[in-house]
Amino acid sequence: MIGKLKGLVDAIGESHAIIDVNGVGYEVQLSARTLRNLKLGEMASLTIDTHVREDAIRLYGFTSEVERSWFRMLQTVQGVGSKVALGVLGVLSTGDLANAIALQNSAAVEQAPGVGKKLAQRIVAELKDKAPGLSVTGLNAGTAAKGAPTDEGLPAEGMAAAEAISALSNLGYNPGQASAAVAAALKELGTTADTAQLIRRGLRELAR
Repeated sequence: MIGKLKGLVDAIGESHAIIDVNGVGYEVQLSARTLRNLKLGEMASLTIDTHVREDAIRLYGFTSEVERSWFRMLQTVQGVGSKVALGVLGVLSTGDLANAIALQNSAAVEQAPGVGKKLAQRIVAELKDKAPGLSVTGLNAGTAAKGAPTDEGLPAEGMAAAEAISALSNLGYNPGQASAAVAAALKELGTTADTAQLIRRGLRELAR
């Protein structure tokens, strides 16, 4: 299995790129977000998810391990295949997606091509208990590599929400409870609330 490719960007298509690794061109399926960050003739390093079928071998490329993990997780939801999963990651960064799931914001997920209202609701509902741990990993990864063309990271309010959910989860609350409590806190305090405020308000919500 191919897990990573590093080479020159030889060609860029609508949904794929050709990565030249020592003279061998690999066709890699990519999200619109990743494609926008590639430049012809420049080096690219991609984490790869290899799909082997009877009639084809497809390579899906990502800018980080976290993004690949989200790609795999999205496909655990009924009705989400590789194309839809790439579509979601093309519209939302991993940080934005984690925030949307934590706050049960299906409208944000619905922006992705091929995702209707019902499917968006199913995605945020089914992933709410799986996402918090991964969202914290994504948060760290988004800030680790300076200048890397990965995810933009979360806006301030999204970062505070993700950190508050992580803190509540570490206190022993299950991810679903933590997400719901922080969502209620954000609704009351607004997007300017910092992590500490969200945690305090979230704890009051959980104590009810």
